[in-house]
Amino acid sequence: MNKNSFEKLLWSIALPGFGQLLNKKYTKGIILIVLEVVVNVQSNFNIAIISSFHGDISASLEEVNLRWLMFYPCLYFFAMWDAVKDADDQGKNSSFLFLPFVFAAYFVTVGLIYSSEVKLFGHLIGPIFLPILFVIPGVIVGLVIRKLIKVFVKKKPSCKKLSSSVFVEKHTK
Repeated sequence: MNKNSFEKLLWSIALPGFGQLLNKKYTKGIILIVLEVVVNVQSNFNIAIISSFHGDISASLEEVNLRWLMFYPCLYFFAMWDAVKDADDQGKNSSFLFLPFVFAAYFVTVGLIYSSEVKLFGHLIGPIFLPILFVIPGVIVGLVIRKLIKVFVKKKPSCKKLSSSVFVEKHTK
């Protein structure tokens, strides 16, 4: 990942849509920011974050609206992927770039589903920290699958490349 892509990724982590604004994709950026605010407010996400960071996981679970919060992982990881994809000028990193982001979104969603049940060392993890922990295996699974696909998928030569090489052969003899 180049420096430009990494910068856009970090801004998208800060707030979905910021990476798009930096990529001069203003409509997409504004739509993502508006969606983030709507989902955040409707799910009581910030209130749940504050309760979780103060160690009150039960209050966090009571405050959060999981029906709305379930939209957040896909919105969040889509915004990150899209910002990185658009920042990659040459497209050299675009081959299956989406896989770590998609699997992170899947795993975080599963973490949300089980956030009221999973305990670590006898303590409930809750709707903030459990999904955060699920990012790691999601990204790893996505990277492994991306690597496997890249190893096993052979690129077929395009017609343009074949025709130009035939053209060169014919005209150089």
